[in-house]
Amino acid sequence: MKALPIDPVILNVDDTDAARYAKTRILQRAGFRVLEAGSGTEALRMVHEVAPDLVLLDTKLPDINGFEVCRQLKQDPLTAMVLVLQTSASYLSSPDKVRALDSGADNYLFEPIEPEELVANVRALLRLGRVERELRDMDRRKDEFLAILAHELRNPLGPIRNAVELLRSLAPHSSPAQENARRVILRQTDHMVRLVDDLLDVSRISQGKIALRRAEVELCGLLKAAAETAEPNIAVRQHVLTVKLPDHDIWVDGDSVRLTQVVGNLLNNAAKFTAPGGRITLAACLERGEAVIRVMDNGIGISPEQAETIFDLFAQAGHSPDRVQDGLGIGLSLVRTLVNLHGGSVNVHSGGEGHGSTFEVRLPTLARTPPADETDCLPNAAPARPADVHRILVVDDNVDSAEIVAALLQFAGHEVHMAHDGASAIEAALRLRPDVVFLDIGLPDMSGVDVAAALRGYPELEKTALIALTGYGQEKDRMGAMAAGFNHHLTKPVNMETLNETVRTFMKKT
Repeated sequence: MKALPIDPVILNVDDTDAARYAKTRILQRAGFRVLEAGSGTEALRMVHEVAPDLVLLDTKLPDINGFEVCRQLKQDPLTAMVLVLQTSASYLSSPDKVRALDSGADNYLFEPIEPEELVANVRALLRLGRVERELRDMDRRKDEFLAILAHELRNPLGPIRNAVELLRSLAPHSSPAQENARRVILRQTDHMVRLVDDLLDVSRISQGKIALRRAEVELCGLLKAAAETAEPNIAVRQHVLTVKLPDHDIWVDGDSVRLTQVVGNLLNNAAKFTAPGGRITLAACLERGEAVIRVMDNGIGISPEQAETIFDLFAQAGHSPDRVQDGLGIGLSLVRTLVNLHGGSVNVHSGGEGHGSTFEVRLPTLARTPPADETDCLPNAAPARPADVHRILVVDDNVDSAEIVAALLQFAGHEVHMAHDGASAIEAALRLRPDVVFLDIGLPDMSGVDVAAALRGYPELEKTALIALTGYGQEKDRMGAMAAGFNHHLTKPVNMETLNETVRTFMKKT
């Protein structure tokens, strides 16, 4: 038979010298590199040290039986992908084969084993292992591609959005037609940002990497905010949104950002699948100690067959006649994943096609307690006073992006300077000693993380606020930025309000 391109390493584990020698010689003649171990303890040690491609493992060992050795290998993340071919004497009963496979063995052979059978089984398992490694590598490259794609998509979105807001600020009394055109651009840009975020969440869902930042969350306030956020998308389709909330607070243990995402996805879904001029209701209440959130619409409805799969990834339940298929079929899958992570449940009810839908989210509640931070319950704050003038350095290799951010900050009255690579950013920072630096991570000569680390090494820049302004928005990117000395992390695109509020926040701290 044809040998594999690279000689795989086989660990032959057997306490009987003659049997171990015979299997080793068969495998060596077939072109494999073979290492040997005579006990379970020795086998576990060698697997960690050598990382063989496959372990040929006898069930009867003097210290730890082969079933337990296999179980430990498969439960350890460092060795779980090592292939295990379990062997035993023919007098053992067939339930031992079931036991071996239940312990994680990839296959099981009874001895005595014909040389051709042993070699064929080893080759077959190695081929499967190679395919599995290739699939894992493709999955890793897919995640890297999605992160890069999101970054590249965010880069043009930022300047587009900021340019429109700048035009609005420069010409506040423009004609209705011009203002309508600006609203269309902003609305579609926001839609693109949501699609990019959903695209990134696909890989997080598939790998279980969505982590919650739990805290005590007052649900009624969160629902009001989510409704306000979704209102423009609902209004553009001329729907009427009704919000029905109880007079008392409802407290849950959850991630406010992710819960807002759940409600926002349900509202946007209702708007999408309801013909123009429809009715959408967002309601909340307490039922049997659970918080219940309902999003109801009089839209196209859902057939019983579709209701079974509507929360599956990439599912599209249909569309109303006046719209194209917009979206990736990710939103409802995200809803289910996030609700499950909160220990809750989500389901859908519909009278059938043409009879509308009701999505219901149930979450466990907390005992009614006052908020941990009293400032969360203060009445609406007075309008902020105009920001003081600050010296700001904007660093971005995308010239359009840098110029738009700079123009927005200049419009707010700040003194703004620009740099387009790491070296000139460091030089400008030392020369200008800015109050705030908005710093892109992806620069042509050095990363923004390295620039931040370099700036933090100069005592004269100790009080300078470093703000990462980048298209890389994953949690690991944020954590890396903060570890490098950044004070804050913003993901492109950002609007004028976010820029000015960030400046105000960090200038108050100095």
